[in-house]
Amino acid sequence: MTEILLSVLIVSAIAAVLAAVLVVAQRFMANYGECGIKVNDSKTITVQGGSTLLESLSQNKIFIPSACGGRGTCAYCKVKVLEGGGPVVPTEEPYLDAEEKKNGVRLSCQVKVRNDLRIEIPEELLSIREYACTCTKIIDLTHDIKEFRLELKEPAEMSYIPGQYVQLFSPAYDDKEEVYRAYSIASDPADKKYVDLVIRLVPGGICTTWCFEHLKEGGEVRINGPYGKFGLSGSEAPMIFVAGGSGMAPMKCILHHMKNSGNKRKTTYFFGANQVRELFYLDLMKEFEQSLDSFHFVPVVSKPGDGEKWEGETGLVTDALRRNVKDAAGCEGYLCGSPGMIDAAVKVLVELGMPENKIFYDKF
Repeated sequence: MTEILLSVLIVSAIAAVLAAVLVVAQRFMANYGECGIKVNDSKTITVQGGSTLLESLSQNKIFIPSACGGRGTCAYCKVKVLEGGGPVVPTEEPYLDAEEKKNGVRLSCQVKVRNDLRIEIPEELLSIREYACTCTKIIDLTHDIKEFRLELKEPAEMSYIPGQYVQLFSPAYDDKEEVYRAYSIASDPADKKYVDLVIRLVPGGICTTWCFEHLKEGGEVRINGPYGKFGLSGSEAPMIFVAGGSGMAPMKCILHHMKNSGNKRKTTYFFGANQVRELFYLDLMKEFEQSLDSFHFVPVVSKPGDGEKWEGETGLVTDALRRNVKDAAGCEGYLCGSPGMIDAAVKVLVELGMPENKIFYDKF
């Protein structure tokens, strides 16, 4: 027994030494010193090498959209790297077509700053602002979804297109690093002094855990934005909304805007939940049905829990879509939810005759 314990101690000691060597090696070998990033051939910022291009730009108040928080899965953070970016890495390959590669388009979250860079980004991104906010209200919507009201302090107002999103900064806590995560704006766009976010707790999620366990009413928050092209088209075509969970956020914002502007477009909103307890904003949806002449809300419960009474639509939200919509050829689709739900909804809408270029969404 003593020999076994001794062996374990020796192995543990060796592992600890190797880990320390790796840390030291990374500190010295990955020290790229100061690097210059020339942006649009008009300004150069100086950064400490070693971070991603996305992080380096953010630290200098140049904000690139990144709905996935820099994990390389949304492909929203594309910029042109004209010089110094090195070869395209495997994590970028699935998100870049041949033309983009030819023109130097890269995922900024996957490009490491190891030397001087020359990049090109859309001019409108240079006007993205960072906002200092105070969290004035936290409302429990379900067992794992909360609404956070953020009062804008500096700047004191934000103008945005209903359907857009912001990036929320989660500071370092415990052993977690600081991160940005994207959340759709849920508030009434008529009130530019507040931004409401509907956030669902992701088990192990860095930002959602911070919001649920560390952020309190009265706490300080930083956001930047607005981002995204999701929003109503200018047509008069009937609309089909499909959402689930925190995907409610942009739909709520859009409905506020429709009410404010007197929009009379025919709209049917299918909202999916696993159980009855996961439905929320039901009273608000009834208010929209009363104030919007051609709006109809269809909540769908996948499988009511034991003891839950439910007489409405059941099954997957796409099942309800098939049952209630016979011909979507002349309609437009607006979707928000998990990537899997969006893919399934797109498939069903296309099967029902909706042209794919008439289906709009931001896939987070």
